[in-house]
Amino acid sequence: MTSLAGRSAPGNPTPAGVDRPADGVVGVSGVGASARQRRAAAYDAFLAPLLPPRPGVALLAVGGLGRRQCAPHGDLDLVLLHAGVRGVDELAAAIWYPVWDAGLRLDHSVRTVAEALSVAQDDVKVALGLLDARLVAGDPALADALIGTAADHWRRTAIRQLPHLREITTARWAAHGELAFLLEGDLKEAAGGLRDVGILRAIATAGVTDALRPAVRAAHLRLLDVRDALHEQVGRRVDRLVAQERDGVAALLDLDDGDALLRRVAGDARTVSHALDDAFRAADRLRGGRSRAGLRPVRRPVARDVVEHDGELVLARTAIGARPDPSLSLRVAAAAATTRLPIARATCEWLAAYCPPLPTPWPADARAALFTLLGAGPGLVPAWETCDRYGLVDGWLPEWTRLRSLPQHNPVHRFTLDRHLVQAAYEASRHSRDVERPDLLLLGALLHDIGKGLPGDHSTVGAPIAEAVAARIGLPEPEVALIGTLVRLHLLLPDVATRRDLADPVTISGVAEAVGDPATLDLLHALVRADAAATGPAAWSDWKGRLIAELVGRVRTALDTGALPAPPAPDPALLAEPLPVVHLTGDRVAVAAADRRGLLATVAGCLALHRLEVISADASAVDGRALVECRVQPRYGLAPDSVALSADLRRALVGDVSVIQRLRGRALAARGSGAAPRVVWHREAATDAVLLELRAADAAGLLYRVTCALDEAGAEVRAARISTLGGSVVDAFYLVGGWPDDATRDRLESAVLAAV
Repeated sequence: MTSLAGRSAPGNPTPAGVDRPADGVVGVSGVGASARQRRAAAYDAFLAPLLPPRPGVALLAVGGLGRRQCAPHGDLDLVLLHAGVRGVDELAAAIWYPVWDAGLRLDHSVRTVAEALSVAQDDVKVALGLLDARLVAGDPALADALIGTAADHWRRTAIRQLPHLREITTARWAAHGELAFLLEGDLKEAAGGLRDVGILRAIATAGVTDALRPAVRAAHLRLLDVRDALHEQVGRRVDRLVAQERDGVAALLDLDDGDALLRRVAGDARTVSHALDDAFRAADRLRGGRSRAGLRPVRRPVARDVVEHDGELVLARTAIGARPDPSLSLRVAAAAATTRLPIARATCEWLAAYCPPLPTPWPADARAALFTLLGAGPGLVPAWETCDRYGLVDGWLPEWTRLRSLPQHNPVHRFTLDRHLVQAAYEASRHSRDVERPDLLLLGALLHDIGKGLPGDHSTVGAPIAEAVAARIGLPEPEVALIGTLVRLHLLLPDVATRRDLADPVTISGVAEAVGDPATLDLLHALVRADAAATGPAAWSDWKGRLIAELVGRVRTALDTGALPAPPAPDPALLAEPLPVVHLTGDRVAVAAADRRGLLATVAGCLALHRLEVISADASAVDGRALVECRVQPRYGLAPDSVALSADLRRALVGDVSVIQRLRGRALAARGSGAAPRVVWHREAATDAVLLELRAADAAGLLYRVTCALDEAGAEVRAARISTLGGSVVDAFYLVGGWPDDATRDRLESAVLAAV
């Protein structure tokens, strides 16, 4: 149906019992099934008088109004059905305009029965929409003709149309992700959302399978309640459950907090997703059965005690007849992941009911099956999720109950914690050939964030928990200790690479001492890449990858030979060319000017003026020249005009007052907000300097303001490392000297905080 924008005009009626908020959007307050029914009744009462009694014309509601499941700020989906009567366009206008003038969003169409059925035959989404059609006003016989014929047509053709519907649905899932695991999922379009319930209803109508079991219906009602509460909270139509609205929505639903809401949504979305997977597979079997009429379904063994039967994995008859061994559920999961075939629902239910618990330590078969499952690649996530849905994962890892659907309150994370861990194991399988012990890499990836949700630093808290898991599954003591090391140090490489001077021997020796040997270093490097890929696109970038690779290379050299990096030599061009010197090459900005204090602040401000973020900066003085070399990236993704940038840098280096005034004006206008900034001192982190670490909200020009404050307080900055994570930064400044006096440090700290 065609969607048109709303049109407002004075003097038109508003539905009885319907509130009209100030923004002009019509809605009925309230959350729950009864509120949805009241909204539908109010809309019916408003719409019915708009169609005068006349044979051969009927007004039908489809969508939410057709199902009497109207959201507070949802659209109205209407079909004006006619039998070829004259003047239908004028009749339609007499209905649509009052609807628009009442402030309602409207999807509408005008069709005969034959036209509607023809469109439904060509468009499976229209066919599904007609299954919800309901008479609002007009000729009931005409409405029944369409509603009955559309339902009959769907039942006859559903098996042929479902493959195309599945393609459309899969594309939608790829665009919107899985609601159960997203921190800000779309309640309607994401996999497991309200749109999928409509498909289940259509499959059930076709008689393919019992797609709307009680658990699915209950999950559907709860998702509708969340959608209604979200509309009430925001005051307009919105389907994405964003973080800032979660607590308000939870309060409307009498839940404890936004985390409880997210976990409930995740459980309901999983119920819907699994039901739809089962329904599509039932349709595939039915379609395949018809094409193989008279032939027995194919059975073939795929692993010990596991057989493929009609496109699904089931247990061999010998496995069911005998007492199952405790590793059976893991072996079935591993077979599903490696063959990328689904496990039959009946098989999952049988395993949940009859598979005995694993002993401590695990038998070798169970341990081998776990590593096969974790290393299976793309088949891991669906196999793990199926087993988790039926409670099998809790039998393998009792800790999983606490991790399931746990939100991660960090803007760079896209998944809930449980999905993040499984995704990290999948990503780690891509690096299995880069390490000596791929099995430990996979287990470390699965457990690396197991301490989240508990008090304290999750790396420190999680290490003994991960060691306990490793011991329980039967790893020898040295490998248990190595798993603990991977969990405890899984953030070491990215933190050091982005916040420390990699040319400082203290940096390299500290990492080498913590890591201990090259094999562990390789495991950590692979784990870092897997963790970042599982987190989301904001967790990784080319420059971060280069920094970590550089750190790993220097630490490996130190571990192999004991050699620590020598101080980097300055660019000879900065020492030879006439002052001022400006070099712009790719992501590198290098300048030289007459030796003076404050050069780093001037350069940082000029770069901010051109919307460049400084990733790292090094400052030094050689033969009366002040040198500054920076690595930069565009703040908004667009590279600046290099000619204008070079000109501004040259003017700033010689003290041009106009440029300095522009820098100060931009810095004052760009102050950040958010949580209070904090300064942390590190006395032993550098060879010839003290490290001042600033943790604050990100803002344009922040580095300029802070370096100005440091300069005015008499601090000499020889290097700076800038790490941005979401809306926050951790800026590390290497201050030349010992800074032993508490009062002096306090004064400097106050100046920095005031600048932020």
